[in-house]
Amino acid sequence: QVQLVESGGGLVQPGGSLVLSCAASESRFSIKTMGWYRQAPGKQRELVATTTSTGSTKYADSVKGRFTISRDNVKNTVYLQMNSLKPEDTAVYYCNAVATNWGTGYNYEYWGQGTQVTVSS
Repeated sequence: QVQLVESGGGLVQPGGSLVLSCAASESRFSIKTMGWYRQAPGKQRELVATTTSTGSTKYADSVKGRFTISRDNVKNTVYLQMNSLKPEDTAVYYCNAVATNWGTGYNYEYWGQGTQVTVSS
């Protein structure tokens, strides 16, 4: 089982910055990919950014150049540095992890509980 605990959401003015953190605790799993998704009211959940255990990253076009994802493989923690925030970035942000079970070799997907980010003046 993998548990994800998020922190760092809140209210920020347009143009401001926030850092989200997600710590993964796992037993008998190897975490492959970690990332962030978001869901705004009335909209589908969408990818924000992901990073693999080897450091490859992927970003949504809407956040490229403003958000940076990073990962501490020792601590199993992923961070999302969000700069130049816009009102349209307002959403619940969810941490995501894909992990491989040591015993079965199967991959499983896990989600955090979500953290609210509100960008408003």
